Amino acid sequence: MSTPSILSDRINNLSESATLKMTKLGRELAAKGINVISLSVGEPDFNTPEHVKQAAKQGLDDNYTRYSPVPGYPELRKAIVTKLKTENNLDYDASQIVVSTGAKQSLSNAILTLINPGDEVIIPTPYWVSYSEMVTLAEGKSVFINTTIDSDFKITPAELEAAITPKSKLFMFSSPCNPTGSVYSKSELEGLVRVFEKHPGIYIISDEIYEHINFVGKHESIAQFESIKDRVILINGFSKAFAMTGWRLGYLAASKEIADANDKLQGQTTSGTCSIAQRAGIAAYEQGLESVLAMKEAFLRRRELVYNLLKDIPGVKTNLPEGAFYFFPDISSFFGKKDSQGNIIHNSADLSLYLLNEGHVATVGGDSFGNNNYIRLSYAASDENLTEALRRIKEALGKLI
Repeated sequence: MSTPSILSDRINNLSESATLKMTKLGRELAAKGINVISLSVGEPDFNTPEHVKQAAKQGLDDNYTRYSPVPGYPELRKAIVTKLKTENNLDYDASQIVVSTGAKQSLSNAILTLINPGDEVIIPTPYWVSYSEMVTLAEGKSVFINTTIDSDFKITPAELEAAITPKSKLFMFSSPCNPTGSVYSKSELEGLVRVFEKHPGIYIISDEIYEHINFVGKHESIAQFESIKDRVILINGFSKAFAMTGWRLGYLAASKEIADANDKLQGQTTSGTCSIAQRAGIAAYEQGLESVLAMKEAFLRRRELVYNLLKDIPGVKTNLPEGAFYFFPDISSFFGKKDSQGNIIHNSADLSLYLLNEGHVATVGGDSFGNNNYIRLSYAASDENLTEALRRIKEALGKLI
């Protein structure tokens, strides 16, 4: 007879982050002296810009070391309002901005303030691994709209309409997308908006954290459409554009009612985010995008490099992502094949583990993102490492029989 768990159902029902798990496995191999190239983590391989770091140091010297306001310093919220107006032509008041400990917390806060047990949350697949787990934590139900590489992993208005039920409360997506790099155009967003206009009880979380890593022109936010703007919760942050992943600084912009609810929730959990990180964030938004554009240029070059190398691997099907720094190739042709020990590749998780153990390249299985036929590769790595990693992947896949 098994002993009942002392842990809550809430935590027992939660899955471990697949991206962090693969990163951990890669580090364990590296600790044994094996040269592992990690393409599993969604983190820019650039340093935080100097002017941002200097602002943090100045913040220390100026003794910004006490509790910060729960929704963020007024100067940072004002800088975010200015950014949203000048870059996105979106009008918000500072009272509609809540700064959190990373965009991940902003997402979690938004879901917890909106979702009741049994509420349905519509999520296009593939999706960032934490979306569905956050819904589980809020005791909601995830409803998935499956997409494929043939549609560049984007949904149609008809597919959205078909997923809506009387229990639908929230739709959440990212553009540019993690894990596919897909970017919704203004006309594509407009098509989805026409559906939302017919269903006034559905709210929209728009995760725009990869906004500046966009290779097809101007970033388009679904918050630009006035007919649904009050139902949009815009999520963004500093981690990707300014290489500030460790600073843990994100925010949401929403209606006053939703922003106040997030302020209330955060006041009972983490309170205000790190004071020094906030001072750095002010500098990031007030002193231009020069470093962001230089990083974007490097990512664009790497995208072309990886795209050509992937196309050269027999059995791998890929598209050309329009943003972010990921590829999400179809590797289902390898399912059913065996490695040299006779182990069968049943799914994307098996293939990722095989690539780690045989090729010493860390990737993430697509099953964690809701699409089992794919794996995710991050190209936030040097040209040299990317070239070597793709060589290893090609060689390892060629050994399967």
